[in-house]
Amino acid sequence: MEPTEEILLVAYRTMRTIRSFEEKLVELVTRGKLGGFLHTYIGEEAVAAGVCANLKENDHVASTHRGHGHCIAKGVDVRGMMAELFGSSSGICRGRGGSMHIADLEKGMLGANGIVGAGIPLATGAALTAKLKKTGGVGVAFFGDGASNQGAFHESLNMAANWKLPALYVCENNGWGEFTPTEFVVPVEDIAERGRSYAMHSLIADGMDFFDVYAKSGEAIARARRGEGPTLLECKTYRFAGHYVGDTLVYRSKAEADEWITQRDPLRLFETRVTGEGLIAVEDLRRIDREVGERIAEAVGVAEAAPFPDPGELLRDVYVTEEAGR
Repeated sequence: MEPTEEILLVAYRTMRTIRSFEEKLVELVTRGKLGGFLHTYIGEEAVAAGVCANLKENDHVASTHRGHGHCIAKGVDVRGMMAELFGSSSGICRGRGGSMHIADLEKGMLGANGIVGAGIPLATGAALTAKLKKTGGVGVAFFGDGASNQGAFHESLNMAANWKLPALYVCENNGWGEFTPTEFVVPVEDIAERGRSYAMHSLIADGMDFFDVYAKSGEAIARARRGEGPTLLECKTYRFAGHYVGDTLVYRSKAEADEWITQRDPLRLFETRVTGEGLIAVEDLRRIDREVGERIAEAVGVAEAAPFPDPGELLRDVYVTEEAGR
């Protein structure tokens, strides 16, 4: 199904918000305003936007250490996210999660995750729950190409295929597992081949093209809702920056990155297509750019003004107390 104008406008706002949010984060880290590891999603925006454009509120998503984009695409408030990165008490996890552990169960975000592949069983569990409770929901796991070597990946796909769970496994294959090229550690040309070994419906999408990701994830999610079982969707994509902010990038050539950035930027590809085909006016895109910029600036101001958490709440939500257990 072709996306409507409304879906396209939401998709552009999502991708622009992810890009602007992370560009601001990089600036804040560089200025010493934010601490800790920061893994950006810049360059991969079309994957999160394309998949989540097909999801509903009762669907659940599990993310990775590069999870800001998935959170934003699933509807997590950027003000709460920004405050979380500042370690503020108004953060979405009260300032105790930070960049790699943002979760918002009300939005169906089961959490970003610092452990490679650890979100895959969580999404499988969400899919099992949806099937047993007949909610009509879908469990979606985002993970990188390196995670397809983890045991949790294979166990989850085997279970999901055998039980025909309403699950979607989205492999964001950006060609690099931290600092190692994918072909050095993965013996198959396409990660999607691994899904077929579990008799699982498998697809490959151009991860820089919102339209392709939207169409193929839409097909997969529709199959899941019809009770036809899970899908492994491999999205061929690229991270524009290094593995983390501060990465010296000595392991890949500048020419390689420049080619992707200048020729395959997902926001630029999107704009060229929607304006060229008369689907959206350029003025509408520029208006969204301004609105997103104002929203990000507001989020920074709110985060900076918020107090740090009370140290007395350090163990809150960590242990179940007798009082809480009643």
